[in-house]
Amino acid sequence: MNVEIVKAELKREEDKSFVGRTVFTIEQHKFPYEITFFSKRGSEWDYSLSFAGEPGSEEQFLEVDTLLENDDDFFNQLLDAALDTQEDEEE
Repeated sequence: MNVEIVKAELKREEDKSFVGRTVFTIEQHKFPYEITFFSKRGSEWDYSLSFAGEPGSEEQFLEVDTLLENDDDFFNQLLDAALDTQEDEEE
């Protein structure tokens, strides 16, 4: 499954928590997805998956959500895209 990162960002909030998002596309899926990340300390991450624009296939959405739950490399690829933007902002 080919994944393309469209846009990513991560910000540190006043309470020192982290909030970020990554917009991405998946080969043969018609609409892009957006994953939103949240962490109180930057070590354990919660996420929420949604469509980035128009809603697409529920079946494909559930497939991506299952992949996020079961494939650490896939999840980390999307999280790393957001984390990379945080490092840029701090420099």
